[in-house]
Amino acid sequence: MSERPGNRGKPNDRNGFQKRDRTGAPPGRDRDQQRPPRRPRRTPLDPARQAAFDVLRAVSERDAYANLVLPSMLAERGIHGRDAAFATELAYGTCRTRGLLDAVIAAAAGRTVDQIDPVLLDLLRLGSYQLLRTNVAQHAAVSTTVEQAGIEFDSVRAGFVNGVLRAIAGRDEASWVAELAPSTSTDPVGQLAFVHAHPRWIAQAFADALGADAGELDATLAADDARPGVHLAARPGVLTAQELAAEVDGTAGRYSPYAVYLGGGDPGRLLAVRDGKALVQDEGSQLVAQALTRAPLIGDDGGRWLDLCSGPGGKTALIAAIAAQHGGSVTAIEPTPRRAELVEQNTRGLPVEVLRVDGRESGLEAGSFDRVLVDAPCTGLGALRRRPEARWRRTPGDVPVLAKLQRELLAAAIALTRPGGVILYATCSPHLAETVGVVSDALRRQPVTALDTRPLFAPAEELGSGPYVQLWPHRHGTDAMFAAALQKNA
Repeated sequence: MSERPGNRGKPNDRNGFQKRDRTGAPPGRDRDQQRPPRRPRRTPLDPARQAAFDVLRAVSERDAYANLVLPSMLAERGIHGRDAAFATELAYGTCRTRGLLDAVIAAAAGRTVDQIDPVLLDLLRLGSYQLLRTNVAQHAAVSTTVEQAGIEFDSVRAGFVNGVLRAIAGRDEASWVAELAPSTSTDPVGQLAFVHAHPRWIAQAFADALGADAGELDATLAADDARPGVHLAARPGVLTAQELAAEVDGTAGRYSPYAVYLGGGDPGRLLAVRDGKALVQDEGSQLVAQALTRAPLIGDDGGRWLDLCSGPGGKTALIAAIAAQHGGSVTAIEPTPRRAELVEQNTRGLPVEVLRVDGRESGLEAGSFDRVLVDAPCTGLGALRRRPEARWRRTPGDVPVLAKLQRELLAAAIALTRPGGVILYATCSPHLAETVGVVSDALRRQPVTALDTRPLFAPAEELGSGPYVQLWPHRHGTDAMFAAALQKNA
């Protein structure tokens, strides 16, 4: 965007606007001749848009997590129903598509996004998302954003926002993508990454994990870019999935015998969730927990199970409820105090002992557990649908650091498992360095044998070529969970 007439030769701020002194007067004008500025009366954002904007600012300024900030903000401000749904769509959608939005904003503004004030940039992202990916009327998307820019700054900045948004509104998303995306012929992965608002390196990681099925990358990224459904897990021995589905007006899941798909609403308000009879848990995570309990052992199951990386306790609660039905118990390890508290809350009333120690140096007796779950800390690339800003926060440099931790945790788990016992290694990431790479290292170095993990996930199908399991959102409607069952050599 070109500067306004008359600004040539005058010093400019980082956004290209003419600098003013503290009175607001342009350089060179006598302060005594400057009349008090008249600020136009502006209309602030409505509550839903204001909540979404505040979430964007929290993510940008404090590295906050949108899925943690927004629910409490809506509750505190008394935003419910359609307004809450609108705020959620704007906040999560804008975070999710930030890379695409920034490319369009830069093209429309004629400058890179790092040359735009961060507050203005978040406003432009909010307005752009409404224009490109919602049915909000153009005039409403533009005018509400421009008004807020005037409140946050001044009429000059409001004019800048107006100009950029009107330029964006002149074309639809497909037109912008056609201009700005990499060419399909020269960079097909990059083109799909741009279309579905993913960093290229993440799209490449998905393609690598798909292997021979890399032709499904378009469908994979599209599913990962969609807003996920809410899954509940009925607590075994307390409530069946059918009973929970009837109680919450949901639908029983396709694969997990404990899963219920929730049609809408806030799951935290459900009586079953508040009473601890059900948990909010992706069906893929339920299948991982169940697989640990299904794996065949050599010798009897003494009922000593271990969750080596238990926080926040969702999988721990499910395996403990299953263990309780057979007279078993679970030891849960979580070194972080807050997450350990969550494990205790989620497993209240179940046979679980929570230890606040590092899983790599737990002090527990070697070879004393029948079943060990290693739900290892990872990049979380398989759950990007549920953490909308995470795809733009993670970097390729995170992978080797986490892979080293994962190898160490798996080695510790193997040491704690008795001969003939089973270790289930799982990550919420399909990145090969965090999945097959870690397991292959253990098979080379540790006294374990790989089991065929696929039967442990029945009735789910299309789990990969084996012996491991890879879930995908476009195939199973779950997070992209990886799992490998290993048996310690007798």
